[in-house]
Amino acid sequence: MTKIYFAGQDNFGNRGCEALVRSNVKTLKQHIPAAIFLVPTRNVERDAPQWAAANDMGVKFIAAEPIPSAIRWWSRGRRVFSALDAVPPSYRVTQATRYAILSSDALVMTGGDIISLDYGLESLYYWSRICEIAMDAGVPTVLWGASVGPFGKTPSAERRMRAFLRRFSLITVRETSSLEYLRGLGMTDVQLVTDSAFALEPESFPEACVSLFAQGKPVLGFNVSPLIRKFRDSEERRNELDREVIEFLCDVLREGQMPVLLIPHVDPLDGTSENSDSAYMNGILAKVREAGFGADSIDILPRTLNASQLKGVISQCAFFMGARTHATVASLSQCVPTTSIAYSIKAKGINNDLFGHTRYVLETPSVTRHSLREHLELLRVEKAEIISLLNERMPLWKRNASRSAELLAELLMQPKPVAA
Repeated sequence: MTKIYFAGQDNFGNRGCEALVRSNVKTLKQHIPAAIFLVPTRNVERDAPQWAAANDMGVKFIAAEPIPSAIRWWSRGRRVFSALDAVPPSYRVTQATRYAILSSDALVMTGGDIISLDYGLESLYYWSRICEIAMDAGVPTVLWGASVGPFGKTPSAERRMRAFLRRFSLITVRETSSLEYLRGLGMTDVQLVTDSAFALEPESFPEACVSLFAQGKPVLGFNVSPLIRKFRDSEERRNELDREVIEFLCDVLREGQMPVLLIPHVDPLDGTSENSDSAYMNGILAKVREAGFGADSIDILPRTLNASQLKGVISQCAFFMGARTHATVASLSQCVPTTSIAYSIKAKGINNDLFGHTRYVLETPSVTRHSLREHLELLRVEKAEIISLLNERMPLWKRNASRSAELLAELLMQPKPVAA
């Protein structure tokens, strides 16, 4: 029986992580039917109910590796001594994590953009250390459907990551931009695939959550996250961003033709507000309501829906505008005209590969009332063209979403080297 350890995620509060795990399991089961999957989590009791069929799919939730104190101390130290960037923190993982990895037939590094600087060197070195446990022991280690780098802003990290990346048994990337970047680092054996969440199956959802659809009008699905505020350098400019979003939504609603459904895609399952789309968008919703727009014009989904249910909701939208990458993957994969509000290479790369351009990408620093209106108008004008192109390309993209699983199955079938 093949056992696969998933690294790169540790909770389903991020529905993108949930979408990736579900999709990875689905596609791997197509090639390795008897596989079982070890899925690390910070809280089994919260994550497991998000996926009722997980046990039937061979998924076993296990305790995630704690964030070691060595990383916290190192993080504090590098604020004073930048030279520490070139010297990653040294620490041992717990015996439980080591056993789980070493008893597996492969480690899959999922999570999309984990091997990048998007979440800081602390995150990068934490996850690379998890991979190194498998690499050091000769366990096949796969970087799966990833967006990689770039690391050029931190040359010491780029040198270290070049050596680290060469140790993977298999690397698949989800955009041509990551493929070209890795080739620029001298790596030629890299496979281009599509994000595995393009293969995620939608699920039904409680109709009470989405009364806006009953009106028979086209609905705009809208997702913004507190993450986009980090691209403004002062609280005044962050508040200005909030006002721009609120004014855009009010503009849409004044037209009276299209209600708006706010769709959170990252929400901690313990109900906290940190990095919560719901907490952020509820603040925006309150301001829109103060402008006189009621629940028949604008509403927000509950924070309790899982990734597949959210995909089911998004499929019913006439248009979608989203900041969370896997919220836009959910819409694009269902042929919904979509604006990606982008802060990294991943949204731009996916759009460029899919459409051949990035006209449907709105850079996060450029988000204003007027730029949002322009993008929505672009989706309206080119709706038929967009839907036609997506309908044409989605069958291939969904097949390619299974390509990483196919390549891993082939890797595991290769004869193992005989020890000397």
